Amino acid sequence: MKPIRAELLLLVVTIFWGSSYLFMKMGLDSLGEFNLIALRFGIAFILAAVIFSRRLRHINLYVMKYSMLLGFILFLVFVTITFGLNTTTTSNAGFLVSLTVVFVPLINTLILKKKIEMKLTISIILAITGIALLTLHFPVAITPGDLLCIIGAFFYAIHIIVVGQLAQKADTLTLGILQLGFAGLFGFIFAFIFETPVIPNSTTSWVSILVLSIFCSAVGFILQVIAQKYTSPARTGLIFSLEPVFAALFGYLFAHEFMSISGYIGASLVLLSIIISTSKFPSNRTTLEKEYGMK
Repeated sequence: MKPIRAELLLLVVTIFWGSSYLFMKMGLDSLGEFNLIALRFGIAFILAAVIFSRRLRHINLYVMKYSMLLGFILFLVFVTITFGLNTTTTSNAGFLVSLTVVFVPLINTLILKKKIEMKLTISIILAITGIALLTLHFPVAITPGDLLCIIGAFFYAIHIIVVGQLAQKADTLTLGILQLGFAGLFGFIFAFIFETPVIPNSTTSWVSILVLSIFCSAVGFILQVIAQKYTSPARTGLIFSLEPVFAALFGYLFAHEFMSISGYIGASLVLLSIIISTSKFPSNRTTLEKEYGMK
């Protein structure tokens, strides 16, 4: 596969993920938070398991253990985001959750005790300023939903770091599929404890669940794994940084969400912080040619 085709696939994945906030908000109109998570990841797991059934024939105890860990972290990610969407907009959620790409290098720096790079320092300053403009209003207060989405971004950063460690010990595709199943399982358990589990009872609910399950989870995950083999991590990060832009676009087109001028400025600063944190700054032309295919 040519890099341009792989990057177009990654762009499609980014569009799917950008739309997920809108569909989660739609699903919450008739489903409980845990119920929504259970259905989304349960159906996604079944689809992915059917497509990649051959890869799941040689599962051992270690893979199951690692998958359960990843599934639990993924469950925490979407619990915070899903509950957060009750009191924030899809636009805010998209930009705040995208802070994951800032949290990842920050956590790695703190854990590995390395000196913080200048670009990370700049990214953090821009991100904090952007969050303030995006979420703080007079009288000064941050909504619970905004705070939960930031926590969700932190959990997702932990998920990415753990995946990076476990990828050396087990097949990543198998881990990815099984984690969907465990995330769905945890959703069902909590739904039975704290909610009354139901199946969608309206067309809108079914549309939201099926889009989240098929496109945003199962297909999105599969396309990501396939496409990332044919392009660089730097370009992948830059493409994924467009997710909050699509989240805001879907919120504007279908939920009629509007941001204030300060909100747009804040969103732009968050996006800029993400681009800086995921970009590499080659020092010579040879490196540029290798990384970006320049001639």
